[in-house]
Amino acid sequence: MQKIVKVKPHSKQQRIEEQPDGSLTVYLKSPPVDGKANEELIKLLADKFDVPKSHIRIKSGFSSRQKLMEIDTNT
Repeated sequence: MQKIVKVKPHSKQQRIEEQPDGSLTVYLKSPPVDGKANEELIKLLADKFDVPKSHIRIKSGFSSRQKLMEIDTNT
């Protein structure tokens, strides 16, 4: 499955909000430096969808706040 994810780094707390259009807004504590925010994003999505981190990848937007994520839920 693919999800459009809007990332908000430097947030006070981690949380994921599902938008009416099916996209996700993810609030991350990490700054967008050295891939730390991307690592935190992958960990949060893995927990939410109950899949290993290796089943989640960033298809596009690696250095952008808006990303296209691919989540392999077929385990």
